[in-house]
Amino acid sequence: MSAAAKLPTMSDAEWKTRCDLAALYRVCHHLNWTDLINTHLSARVPGEKGTFLINSYGEMFDEITASSLIKMDFEGNVLDGGGKFNNAGFTIHSAVLRARDDVNFVMHTHTRAGAGVSLIKNGLRPISQDVMQVYDDLAYHDYGVPATKEECDELMKSIVHGTCVVLMNHGLLTAGPNVHGTFHRMYMLERACELELLARQMNVDPVEIDPDVVHKYSERMVKRRAMPEYGLGEWEGIVRTVERAGHDYKN
Repeated sequence: MSAAAKLPTMSDAEWKTRCDLAALYRVCHHLNWTDLINTHLSARVPGEKGTFLINSYGEMFDEITASSLIKMDFEGNVLDGGGKFNNAGFTIHSAVLRARDDVNFVMHTHTRAGAGVSLIKNGLRPISQDVMQVYDDLAYHDYGVPATKEECDELMKSIVHGTCVVLMNHGLLTAGPNVHGTFHRMYMLERACELELLARQMNVDPVEIDPDVVHKYSERMVKRRAMPEYGLGEWEGIVRTVERAGHDYKN
């Protein structure tokens, strides 16, 4: 696919980030992690302080391309792209990117499993191998009034405690240093939520993983997530899948 839509003034690093973020939107569409036009993913613009990319509000996820993304600053100004943005999306993504210098990508979803677990206080229990991937890095964020400064400030506090966040009464959020690490966090968090809800329908108490095993697994995951290649194989595989399906996002 051609990068013909890249503007002469745009850096190669920004174009690559745009392509990665557009691919992430198409992956979410493929996995049915969408809520019509009402969730959002973002990426920090490399080499530009205080700017990030997000979808133009109104586009479905399978319509988003590298060039249709809009560039914003942390004050809410649209710098490039000409589209309109979702105010709640700006609040969420600017908060996370401002609070965590180590984060370059952010995902926010409203899936049934994620929203379902968000209705339960401390809803994820150590009951599956999937939840062990995120258990040590979980944070829970209380529901606040969307698109307000107060909500932005509170989310900045919550994201400090983990990059896999259950937004109470709302949905899920993950953040990471690169696109593949952020995606893999969300994939495992979503899986953990699906299994948690299944377990709660069985009318029997689930088998909880031994606390000592939980502790050892957590130590392992801290090291794994610190590796630059964390989630890379899974990401490359799912991108190949959406490309075979004909998704043309690099334009």
